[in-house]
Amino acid sequence: MIGDLAGRKVRLREIDPADHNRLVRFDRDAARVPRGGRYQHWAAHRANAGQIDDNAQFAIETLHSRMLVGSMWTVQTDPHAGRFSYGIGIGPQHRRCGYASDAITALLAHMFEERRYRTCEVGIHGSNVASRTLHGRLGFREDGRQHDFVRMSISAHRFAALHPTLATARPGRGRHWRARAGQHRQNRQPQHSR
Repeated sequence: MIGDLAGRKVRLREIDPADHNRLVRFDRDAARVPRGGRYQHWAAHRANAGQIDDNAQFAIETLHSRMLVGSMWTVQTDPHAGRFSYGIGIGPQHRRCGYASDAITALLAHMFEERRYRTCEVGIHGSNVASRTLHGRLGFREDGRQHDFVRMSISAHRFAALHPTLATARPGRGRHWRARAGQHRQNRQPQHSR
């Protein structure tokens, strides 16, 4: 079994029973937003309840506040061929904070470096421009299209070249993190001496 994985902003941890209601809420919130290729958190985790080889399910939570922001799972792991895939979903209210890219990077680093996989392949709905753009920024390349899906992949070699050092020591700050200056903070202007 794969243990907890940490990135700069998030950690991937085992899903516990307390997460289920929140995952269902993510699905309900996402259903209100008309968009193709919605990720169904709860359905995905219920369908893949058993752990086989390197197939794993994760809750994605922020490092700073331990807030659940999404879920992720590895699928189609084939250690003999050196290939795997994953599904990821971030709750609608937590998108555009860098959590998805950080979670994907943490998973890829682990699967390539620790588990010795050679290729990660994903299928993305053609209408999901945000996901295609995100994966392109992470170094995935388009391999082809089949019906409404775009196939993209990244090799371990390409990932290592694009991400030579993964800074995991200092957590990043997403949109939901705010420094607390306190109500007594004063904006003092320097006094000039004559």
